[in-house]
Amino acid sequence: MIENLNVYAVRTLTQKEYFAPGHRSCQGCAEALAVRLVCKALGRNVIIAAATGCMEIVSSPLPYTSWRVPWFHCAFENTAAVASGIEVGLKVLMRKGRIPQKKIVTVGMAGDGGTADIGLQALSGALERGHDFIYVCTDNEAYMNTGIQRSSSTPFGASTTTSPAGKMRPGQITWKKNMAAIAAAHNIAYVATACPSYPLDLIQKVKKAADIQGAAYIHILSVCPTGWRSAPELSIKLGRLAVETGVFPLYEVEHGTYRLSLDFPKLKPIKEYMKYQGRFRHMTDEMIEEIEKRVHKEYEQLREKAKRGF
Repeated sequence: MIENLNVYAVRTLTQKEYFAPGHRSCQGCAEALAVRLVCKALGRNVIIAAATGCMEIVSSPLPYTSWRVPWFHCAFENTAAVASGIEVGLKVLMRKGRIPQKKIVTVGMAGDGGTADIGLQALSGALERGHDFIYVCTDNEAYMNTGIQRSSSTPFGASTTTSPAGKMRPGQITWKKNMAAIAAAHNIAYVATACPSYPLDLIQKVKKAADIQGAAYIHILSVCPTGWRSAPELSIKLGRLAVETGVFPLYEVEHGTYRLSLDFPKLKPIKEYMKYQGRFRHMTDEMIEEIEKRVHKEYEQLREKAKRGF
């Protein structure tokens, strides 16, 4: 499925960079790569509202910026609200003839903390109202910018500064919130998961989200060497392993219809994914087995939805 779209994605991908190099992200930051690919896919006719977080900090140290498109920094909790206002404002300006009638893509962008936790209320409202915009969550599975605190997107068992692994608790004790499913439950036009380890798939999904009329939500796994305690040169490999083990399946929900972007008859052992990450070094075989059972169960449920189409 991905292969069939690769030729189209390559032919239509600009060589220009709208998220410029020279930003201050950590070595091996897959989130910076994700943002770069999103911007390349969208081109110049875009306005981005971005929440407080890693990308805001690394890309906009006064008086410099890495953004070569219109970009707003907004508060942690109101990314979707600001994007909603931009989208409505553009419609009004075009209707009144203040600006030309043309396609301008409105984007809300935030990390997992600004999406699944602090910004969930504003996001839910924007999706429910059906604004014609794209919301992009770059998910590095914790509040990395402020010291690696756990979020509701932190996977079970992961050790963070606020869910440390110790004798009483094995790190994070709740399961990762399924934001893609929450977005899909709003019956919006388009939902997709993506990972910069599969760049052409990511680009194709962003382009599709831009072309679809109505609200679109894209959830991007963004490997964080600092918070995951992984080697910077392994970020692409870890993203691929997350997909190949079923931890982060790639799929789309278009007008309620589910479709797997990649399917694996047999998933790789989850140990292959965890062994490169220091945040899981305390995990016992029993804990890993428990996680793997849940991952396989949820993957089969997703596969069944894809077979049925809903």
